[in-house]
Amino acid sequence: MECYNLQLQAACLKRSLFDQGYLDEQFCQIEDLQDEASPNFTEEVVSLFFKDSARLMTNIEQAMEKNPRDSNRWDAHMQQLKGSCSSIGASRMKNECTSFRNSCEDENAEGCMRSFQKVKREHGVLRQELESYFQLLRQAGPAETSTRPGGA
Repeated sequence: MECYNLQLQAACLKRSLFDQGYLDEQFCQIEDLQDEASPNFTEEVVSLFFKDSARLMTNIEQAMEKNPRDSNRWDAHMQQLKGSCSSIGASRMKNECTSFRNSCEDENAEGCMRSFQKVKREHGVLRQELESYFQLLRQAGPAETSTRPGGA
């Protein structure tokens, strides 16, 4: 019974992440690649994403400090982060990356700063929520986890 409750909590958390726009269909596609041979595949991919995205955000921060007028350099780093976000289905982060890039295109440094703060906030929230999600899945034990939210 407890296992079922944990699975239900994990499913509800995942549904909430989709409903709030934190995740998109790409996340489910990654979960579809998980099987008995690689039971932690999704968690490993997400863990690599957070490690890589933290590095990319540090690069962006350093570029903004060292080259305060070179929005092209900032944009190049943000393009990498946006690609990483797309690859795991981090929809809200990806959208903020797009806002940042639009501000770079407009040479709007203040807009870039605001968007970058939002990217960092979205990153922190997503990390916390996905850590909770994977913790619930580990506690629940093996189960079918690659279901689409909303019966999709």
